[in-house]
Amino acid sequence: MQLRLIARPQPSRTMYYLSPLLAVVFAIIGSGVIFALMGKPPIKALEIMFISPLIGLNNLAELGLKATPLLLCAIGIAIGCRASVWNIGAEGQLTLGALAGSWVALRFGGAGHVWALPLMMIAGVVGGAAWAAIPAFLRTRFNAHEILTTLMLSYVAIQLLNFLVRGPWRDPAGFNFPQSKEFADDVTMPILIANTRLHMGAVIALICVPVAEILMRRSLIGYHVRVVGLAPGAARYAGFSEKRTVWFCLLVSGGLAGFAGIGEVAGPLGQLQPVISPGYGFAAIIVAYLGRLNPFGILLASLLMALVYLGGDTLQVSLQMPDATAGVIQGMLLFFLLGMDLFIGFRPRLSPTPRGVPTPGTAVTAGALSDA
Repeated sequence: MQLRLIARPQPSRTMYYLSPLLAVVFAIIGSGVIFALMGKPPIKALEIMFISPLIGLNNLAELGLKATPLLLCAIGIAIGCRASVWNIGAEGQLTLGALAGSWVALRFGGAGHVWALPLMMIAGVVGGAAWAAIPAFLRTRFNAHEILTTLMLSYVAIQLLNFLVRGPWRDPAGFNFPQSKEFADDVTMPILIANTRLHMGAVIALICVPVAEILMRRSLIGYHVRVVGLAPGAARYAGFSEKRTVWFCLLVSGGLAGFAGIGEVAGPLGQLQPVISPGYGFAAIIVAYLGRLNPFGILLASLLMALVYLGGDTLQVSLQMPDATAGVIQGMLLFFLLGMDLFIGFRPRLSPTPRGVPTPGTAVTAGALSDA
């Protein structure tokens, strides 16, 4: 017998929207099993992981703080996915946005210029977009696939950050630590709630949600993006430019990631460090798919992913669990979501093995091949 996957003529839309919730439930159950296997009380560990970070104003502010870069990066990734433009390098664009904005902060900060902070934010957006322009050029000029180029450029960006904070931008009064000077007060993100770290970037990220929804659902460029992604042949026949769509998607995605980067260094960090992101750009891929590429769905998914980050940190302190715990749960979320997507689109079926085709475990002989 042979296991085959048969495409369903009409995949269930109900299951399509319900599957992210089921993926979360299965990931929570899987987390409990892992906690038990590690010798930790699963109920207590789950409570610390998913409930404790929601108690108290400061914890909620931290949740919003961590959700902000995830939301920005995931919205940009989702816009590209609508047009089958796969931006895997939001992490690198986030880093370049942080570097570009930091140059403004280090160059003009502390002098009382009222334009320094807005210029820093613009520089962050431009830096991220400029980094994303490289794979856009390579895709449209040489047909180089953006999955590889954006991913590779992420590692280049991280090495560039390392070079700057350990070399030209190292704080001479920083006791030889690899970090830049602390940003002056006039080039740091305004705090939204006193005694917390939640900054103005969270508001801008929230504004991006309805803007992205309108852009994708109600605008002509959004229509072009969707048609290019769903039916490239029809898009070419209608005269829609695929190259222009690639440029649009990558520049918007890079700009949003760049703003997320400058929000991190001008917000909770307050300076450039060798590590400015725990992998927000990569986790945003999971967030985008968990939110079904819908901006409002992505908002909920980013809060969930931020909860996983916070819960992982709390578990380290409370139960001395490794910091990879959050990464394992993120992986389970994506695994269960993709697994359910497979069965939403395809139906498994056992069918007799065709004559002459060796079954698994059967040795292939010269005679069998000649019979086939």
